[in-house]
Amino acid sequence: MIVLLLDSGPLGMLTNPKSTPLNLECKQWMKKLLLKGYRVILPEIADYEVRRELIRANRLVGIQRLDDWKERIEYKPLTTETMLKAAEFWAESRKAGKPTASPDALDGDVILAAQAYLIAEEVDDRTPVVVATTNVDHLARFTIAKHWQDIE
Repeated sequence: MIVLLLDSGPLGMLTNPKSTPLNLECKQWMKKLLLKGYRVILPEIADYEVRRELIRANRLVGIQRLDDWKERIEYKPLTTETMLKAAEFWAESRKAGKPTASPDALDGDVILAAQAYLIAEEVDDRTPVVVATTNVDHLARFTIAKHWQDIE
């Protein structure tokens, strides 16, 4: 079984009520993964990133869709352990001269990567933990990350 954490990119497409070809492709992709038995996780940081924009834009249907996904798949809240690991990742990337966000940004990528890292420590060594994203470069520094369209 594969453990899959959704980044805000694919999550945004799943919650978008517009039936663009890309949004429809993403919705079909998710259905296939769930039928295959993937353990799909909605990380709290991805929920936050998508929800804040939906609220700002007053997208009530999108908020309802986000809430529906939150009920349908596993939801992973933030913990102190996650934030401590994220702080380590943030500092390491800054020391290496490869920041993933501006110095004053919260940097959701390191928070998501920390959640994936800690989940990977919980599962057996044969179970891959992958972040499904539209932004592989930043996340792949800390955890396994793949563009959502490359995950089957």
